[in-house]
Amino acid sequence: MTAADPAPVRTRDTVPAAPGRRPMTVLVVSQALGGAGMAAGITVGALLAEDLLGSTGLAGLPAALYTGGAAVGAMTVGRVSQHRGRRPGLALGHGAAALGSVGVVAGAAAGWTALLLTALFVYGAGSVTGLLARYAGADLAPPERRGRATGTVLLATTLGAVAGPNLVGPTGTVAAAYGLPRLTGPFLLAAVAYTAACLVLLLWLRPDPMAVARARAAATGPAPPSDGGAAAKKAATVPGPGQARVATGPEETDTGTDTGASRTPSGRPGRRRPSGVVTGATVTISAQLVMIAVMTMTPVHMAAHGHSTQAAGTVIALHVGAMFLPSRLSGSLVDRLGAPPVAVASGVVLLVAGVLAGLLPPQGFAGPAFALVLLGIGWNLALVSGSAMVTEAAPPATAAAVQGQVDVGMSLAGATGGMVSGLTVAGAGYPLLAVAGGVLAVAVIPAVALRGVTGRASA
Repeated sequence: MTAADPAPVRTRDTVPAAPGRRPMTVLVVSQALGGAGMAAGITVGALLAEDLLGSTGLAGLPAALYTGGAAVGAMTVGRVSQHRGRRPGLALGHGAAALGSVGVVAGAAAGWTALLLTALFVYGAGSVTGLLARYAGADLAPPERRGRATGTVLLATTLGAVAGPNLVGPTGTVAAAYGLPRLTGPFLLAAVAYTAACLVLLLWLRPDPMAVARARAAATGPAPPSDGGAAAKKAATVPGPGQARVATGPEETDTGTDTGASRTPSGRPGRRRPSGVVTGATVTISAQLVMIAVMTMTPVHMAAHGHSTQAAGTVIALHVGAMFLPSRLSGSLVDRLGAPPVAVASGVVLLVAGVLAGLLPPQGFAGPAFALVLLGIGWNLALVSGSAMVTEAAPPATAAAVQGQVDVGMSLAGATGGMVSGLTVAGAGYPLLAVAGGVLAVAVIPAVALRGVTGRASA
């Protein structure tokens, strides 16, 4: 271990580059538990705020708060993971989500708006862990299987995330039996599920995925690009304090304390992020903005047209299932075709979803359900392809921190979408919100993805 290396997670001598199935199995179990907790805020957050605040225009506030909290959580978990490893970082996030869930229940029971809103922020700061875990899955896989590994971790979330919204009725009954508001029931489930996920990671996630990724990078060198072979990687020699070492990724950032500069394709030092990180971040952030905006207001839109809370919960369950069920297929497509074509497809699917959500008759159940299923599929394609771009471009020495920053952008986009969605529906209606979101997705995501391929090919 040299002074130029990142903070030690485990020494390379004790960490296998091929860790076996146990770490992935532990991640899958924790994701299934965390998925049940994540579904609580998605399903009843807006309804709980509308009930307590008495305003449809503020119904998007919970989404803004817990996605805004997710920005803080993504940065914190990313930094902890960078310096201490994925295990303590992810466990910290799940613990925060459990604490926030308890606070939501207490705030709603006491009618204390300030506590409720603060707890939603903390809940969001922890719930982002479920998405950050996808990078831990990629850490455990060789480069040619990273897409499928990412998809496996995201797919595991489906087990809990689909069950969660369908338990709105039963958990509401349990909450009412204890004298609590019925809408706090899903947050009771979230508190238990996130606590269990935290304990599973702390007790059994060994070896640490971050250490595995660094050991593999040191043993095998650069990974193949995620653009389907459109551009070759260009390794550069980046001097660390007192010695030189070989870069393990494109345009790798110096991890020493001297300059922090990176080498551009021309060989000159520069202070810029790899273009793959920027492209991948734009894809995921755009999809997150559109998805959160439309999803948040769908239960409110359905309730305004006579649908029950349970019907809205079923639609959200189908949507969440579509967000994660295609993950293995999306990952396989990325491994086979490259990330940019999959990103382009995501923009098209999101457009169709937005148009259908806005134009199909809201009185029926099938229309909103089908539109939100497509919305989830489009988001999944964007998340997996964008994450592949980020993972391939970020150097191992700073990968967790860079990935955390990307998810900060996703969280801020989600916060913006959540807040704007309520105001847009109150002022102009749900159809305009949905159609505008689809148009934004198809205008931004394919253009950015294809431009990224052109830029890499000409570099």
